[in-house]
Amino acid sequence: MEKLTLTIEGMSCGHCVMRVKKVLAALPGVAVEDVQIGTARLEYDGASLAPAGIAAAVTEAGYPARAAGGAA
Repeated sequence: MEKLTLTIEGMSCGHCVMRVKKVLAALPGVAVEDVQIGTARLEYDGASLAPAGIAAAVTEAGYPARAAGGAA
C-alpha cells in the first residue's frame, strides 16, 4: 500500500467531508485514513490505482482534487 495526500477544493462543511469519504471508500484498493475540509489522507494499492485516477474520482464528485505536492 502506498500513501497519498490529496488537496481538495470546494469543500466547506461536514457534508462535503462525508461525500469525499464515501467516494474514496468506494474505490477498490483504497483505505481512507482521514478526510478534512481541503485534504484527504489515504493508502492505496499502487498496482491497481494511480494517484491521478483517485483524484479524478473526487473531482468527478464535484470537488476538484490533486495529489498534494504534485499534479494528479
